[in-house]
Amino acid sequence: MPSLYGLERSGDVEKLVELLRESEKETVRRRAAEILGNLDDPGSEGLDALVEAMSDEDAGVRAAAIDALTQQEAVEALMKGLGQSVPETGATWAQAEAFVESLTADTVELRMASANVLGLLAVEDSAKPLAQRLQSEPHPEVRARIARALGRIGEPSVAGVLVKCLEGQPLGVRREAAEALGRLNGNTALRGLLQVVDDDSEEMRRTAVSSLGQFETAEPVDALVERLGDESDLVRRAAVFSLIEILSNVPPDRSHELRETIVDRMAARSDPSIVASLVEIIEEGTQIHQRRNAVWMLGRVAGAKSTKMEAVEALREVLGEDDDLISQFAATGLAEIGGRMVETALLEVVETDEYGEDAVAMAAFALGKVGGERSRKRLEKLVDETENAEVRRRAFSAISKLGGHS
Repeated sequence: MPSLYGLERSGDVEKLVELLRESEKETVRRRAAEILGNLDDPGSEGLDALVEAMSDEDAGVRAAAIDALTQQEAVEALMKGLGQSVPETGATWAQAEAFVESLTADTVELRMASANVLGLLAVEDSAKPLAQRLQSEPHPEVRARIARALGRIGEPSVAGVLVKCLEGQPLGVRREAAEALGRLNGNTALRGLLQVVDDDSEEMRRTAVSSLGQFETAEPVDALVERLGDESDLVRRAAVFSLIEILSNVPPDRSHELRETIVDRMAARSDPSIVASLVEIIEEGTQIHQRRNAVWMLGRVAGAKSTKMEAVEALREVLGEDDDLISQFAATGLAEIGGRMVETALLEVVETDEYGEDAVAMAAFALGKVGGERSRKRLEKLVDETENAEVRRRAFSAISKLGGHS
């Protein structure tokens, strides 16, 4: 039997359904339900198995099945598993009213599912009754899902109720409240999150730090920079991601000042996890603004020799990016790091056939800033050999900066 990790990667619905229905271990059944919920298309077989799992003997499996069906937006299947029906009216607000009434149902599972569906429907008028129920709901699993629903609805007026959930609650409730506050934004949400950014729980600190990255203001920066020194590598990485996101969100007139402040503080930490986080964003990020900021930062916070090579390799690999800003930031970042290591890395771009002409042109540009005699000779040869006008122009310009001649 393949591992759950392998099944998650392959999306093998048949095997996941088998585990969900037949495994004797509740942890395996719960994880199988979670994976089915995350699949792009678990098919009717997967949905049917999740409906069956809503009657599992283990409460954790039942909760995972409810969440998975919600993740799939399979509201009819979800209600079927609870012996309920979806309101016949097609109006979203009318459906929301029906699910609000179910928040006080006798069964925990129905209250849990109702909160989840209200989060899916995201009807603003349901925020107030959800917030009221959050304060009186006896079951922590339901409270956690109400908090999550409030975050999805995004009504700022309930922030105060969520802030109260950051203390004195089970960790699952506290984390959902922190994630919801990140979605709500606003001063109340910000003040609440700043109170728990140094929480004793590593998971809570990471959640709070991640949520702070969603604010379109510079106010969380000091707290996030402080978390760059957190004892947890996961918290430090989350702080880097959030700082990158804030840089993308703040008004342009504040951006330059913030960049310099953040970079100075990052460089002072000289922490390998900072470089690793920036490299991860560059290599795996899907948002262009995040990758641009990460490339720009990386050359300025490369840190000790042990992390410089990782930074140099990451920057070298994006010299030929289609996005002009990324390739330019990579070249200037490499120049910022400087030294023989960078020169050697750039010469490899020029001398091998592994890189496209765009990358060669930017490498030539950077060599003009960091190169020595061996670079001058190789650039002169490049000018004579290349048929690409941009490569020739960049190489010729670099030679002039190195004191060479054509």
